[in-house]
Amino acid sequence: MKASDNPARMLWVSHMIRIRDDKDRQAFGELFDHFAPRVKGFLMRSGADPSLAEECAQDVMAALWHKAHQFDPARASVATWIFTIARNRKIDILRRQRRPEPEDLTWGPEAEPDQEDVLNLQQESKILGAALAELPESQRELIEKAYFGDLTHSEIAAETGLPLGTIKSRIRLALERLRHVMK
Repeated sequence: MKASDNPARMLWVSHMIRIRDDKDRQAFGELFDHFAPRVKGFLMRSGADPSLAEECAQDVMAALWHKAHQFDPARASVATWIFTIARNRKIDILRRQRRPEPEDLTWGPEAEPDQEDVLNLQQESKILGAALAELPESQRELIEKAYFGDLTHSEIAAETGLPLGTIKSRIRLALERLRHVMK
């Protein structure tokens, strides 16, 4: 069934065009009345608490008003476009909530580390360096790229041309060897 065969879809598209072209408040009000409760319900079913879902639904509907010019009926239905905005807003909000708060800065110089701790760290670093040197070169290179080069497994695969599964297996084996040595 084509979008043009569905009268409700065509109605929503015409509302979006009226909002885009004329900033039609009545068309927006009808879209709001229909979609805002559905967006809120969708967000709550996907795990958002009611206040977050309400806030996000309001934000989505405001985005609909401000970004009506970005809507393309050839690419998606109005409902798909709105629910995509809702999903993306929820992800953005959850990311913001999960970010750790910066810790309070301490005033004055930090306490000097214990000499025993410094010596232990130096010894562990020597043992780790020797253990890394003992790894097969194929494993050692991948460990260095992943942990010292801060590359993701996918980035390592792109750089080396190795399959992702091979990279993961070699890194896992190398870490098991290193854990055994560091016990």
